[in-house]
Amino acid sequence: MMRKINDKEPEMPPAEVDQDTEEIEAPPLDLEELRRDYLRLKADNLRLKTRHRKALKRYRRELELRPYQAELIEMQKALEETGQRMIIVFEGRDAAGKGGTIRRVTRYMNEKRYRVVALGKPTEEQRTQWFFQRYVAQFPRGGEIVLFDRSWYNRAMVEPVFGFCTKEEYDNFMRGVVGFEKDLVRQGTLLIKLYFSVTKEEQEHRFERRRNDPLRQWKLSEVDLQAQDRWDEFTDMKFKMLRRTSTNTAPWVIIRSNDKHRARLNAMKVILNSMQYKRLDEKLDFVPDPEIVISGAREMELMEAQRIKSGKFIG
Repeated sequence: MMRKINDKEPEMPPAEVDQDTEEIEAPPLDLEELRRDYLRLKADNLRLKTRHRKALKRYRRELELRPYQAELIEMQKALEETGQRMIIVFEGRDAAGKGGTIRRVTRYMNEKRYRVVALGKPTEEQRTQWFFQRYVAQFPRGGEIVLFDRSWYNRAMVEPVFGFCTKEEYDNFMRGVVGFEKDLVRQGTLLIKLYFSVTKEEQEHRFERRRNDPLRQWKLSEVDLQAQDRWDEFTDMKFKMLRRTSTNTAPWVIIRSNDKHRARLNAMKVILNSMQYKRLDEKLDFVPDPEIVISGAREMELMEAQRIKSGKFIG
């Protein structure tokens, strides 16, 4: 008779314990160290979340500009087809957002059909020439856009405040610039004059960021460091400039630029509205935000009201 087979695995004998093995005791928990680790991890997590939130916000803002950047390409094509010339003047205080706006405006444009001009200190030879000569040398040919990152209006604000020109040179400029621009426009050049207006507090905040950010420190010049101390002088010169040079032929458009994104978006709208061309997207909102875009005439009214109320111009 056959024996019944047991399906269960035979039990293994217990492993022999090495009598020489020593037990290792875990070190006691350091609650203070655990607390520090927790706080560090929590701070790291918060930084990551903040960084992600900022990156997402930045991406959405850049995405909002895309349709207008596409329209700028269409406008550029229309300029090329018609042979028109366009000059865009970017003026304003230091750290007002001019450079960032220029980069967004030109980001997707045909590089062969635009130039960004930022002239430095004039040479000794240029000092002996007609004041406008070095700017005229940079003017656009037919179908081209030239964007001036600061322009001949240096003589209306920066130069007199810092003593870089004489009173006679300043007066000659203020007498001649209106006729100069009138001839420019009369001969077919589209001239857009944008003044970026930032508050004193926001300018100080941006200067502080430049001081502390090694990637931005190169932007901070000796002139910038005096901008806050000379705020009222710049404001007085701004009012004189608007009063004398904002004309029907070549009006100033003020861009409130404390919010950089809204300033960039609305500056694009102003540029796109400066000429007739076939819109790429007719449903796109081309109307500038009245809280951001102010006419030169309206800005002077507001500044006059500030002076009456407080005894001086504010900004």
